Amino acid sequence: MSITLVIEDARWRKLKGLTARVKRAVKAALAEAGAEEASELTLMLTTDKKVQKLNAQFRGKDKPTNVLSFPAGVEDYLGDIAIAYGVTAREAKESKKTLLDHTTHLTVHGVLHLLGYDHVTERQARKMEPMEVRILQTMKIANPYDAELYGTKK
Repeated sequence: MSITLVIEDARWRKLKGLTARVKRAVKAALAEAGAEEASELTLMLTTDKKVQKLNAQFRGKDKPTNVLSFPAGVEDYLGDIAIAYGVTAREAKESKKTLLDHTTHLTVHGVLHLLGYDHVTERQARKMEPMEVRILQTMKIANPYDAELYGTKK
């Protein structure tokens, strides 16, 4: 697996261990999904402004979001993932998680989207979210959903 890491916002560079962590997250997600044969993807760590532009262009939503995934639909290239620094940092702070752990979760989440998993419906979420939890557990990261697994409060 070849992972191209593009860092467009210098604030990402301050996160110690980021490169190794996201590469490990990609490999763990591919293994959990049984897609180890996937050959290449790009992970872009960027600004809210860039993600807002992409979100408007490709999803018709003119606002930043934490992570976007763009499946390539070709055999040897899985696709692209973009993660916004500001949104991600704010979410991490609000949920009392480290920025590194939250970025790891969003990387896993993005890879699963590239592989065709989604969470629009509860049925889809019941498949995707437990996969995320299992992947993160292998990396010693707590369940990011807590009591909100499958998008519902228990």
